[in-house]
Amino acid sequence: MYFAALLARTEDGWEASDTELDDVETLSDLTDLAREASVDEDTVLVFIEQEDAWFGVIRVDGEEDPRIYISDASAAARSSYGEILLTDELLGREPEAEDSIAALEELVGLDGTEDGEPDHTTDNQTDDTDDGLDADAVPTGPLGDTGILSDLGLAEKELLMLRTDALVEIADALGAAEVLETVR
Repeated sequence: MYFAALLARTEDGWEASDTELDDVETLSDLTDLAREASVDEDTVLVFIEQEDAWFGVIRVDGEEDPRIYISDASAAARSSYGEILLTDELLGREPEAEDSIAALEELVGLDGTEDGEPDHTTDNQTDDTDDGLDADAVPTGPLGDTGILSDLGLAEKELLMLRTDALVEIADALGAAEVLETVR
């Protein structure tokens, strides 16, 4: 089960709203959703939590790029909402590098055969380019900007130690526990 909420910073403190992620397919969609909730381009936090598995915090400050923290990247990778947050940039990958390489290889025929000529690789031949590393591997544990909430009252060390009821503890550190509870 998932829980998602927006916390928008205002002159009077924090305003919380429950949010549905059904129409969110990309980080860009999520960022747009956060910006719509913003008052005068103030800070907006998006919380996503999958019960006892992982949580994520996305911070949007005006028109700046979103900042992301995920408590357990490998758990998030097994979640449709987590996959939205696990961008190539966050994982340290070249954006769409594999797709580009495959397209180039197909375009120039780098498999060593002429067009229309069958590939004569036998079952006992191996590909020398495989180095045994999985380029798609997602690290276990925290990933992203650990200082995402430092200026709002939650130090990096404290963020890294959060496990269960993390969003309640984050909201408490921000002084927003009561407003978050109204949408929970």
